[in-house]
Amino acid sequence: MKISEVIIRKVEGKDKFKAWATITFDNSFRIHGLKIIQGKNGPFVAMPSRKLPNGEFIDTAYPVNQELRKLIQEMVIKEYNHQKDN
Repeated sequence: MKISEVIIRKVEGKDKFKAWATITFDNSFRIHGLKIIQGKNGPFVAMPSRKLPNGEFIDTAYPVNQELRKLIQEMVIKEYNHQKDN
């Protein structure tokens, strides 16, 4: 599985929430709603989620293995940093 596109939409006026991200796999499957959050050790990617009636949040899309999670993190943060520098 290859990430063929990453789209970043910066967010202004939020403290730690920096941007929305959309990723496309193999030019055929797209996921919207990833968030770039500024953490203690730099930015990280949070998966799309929704709030349950009891107040808890659950991810609605997420990688099932560490290898894909790492790839998503690297590609999204790389594109975010590229746009931030321009």
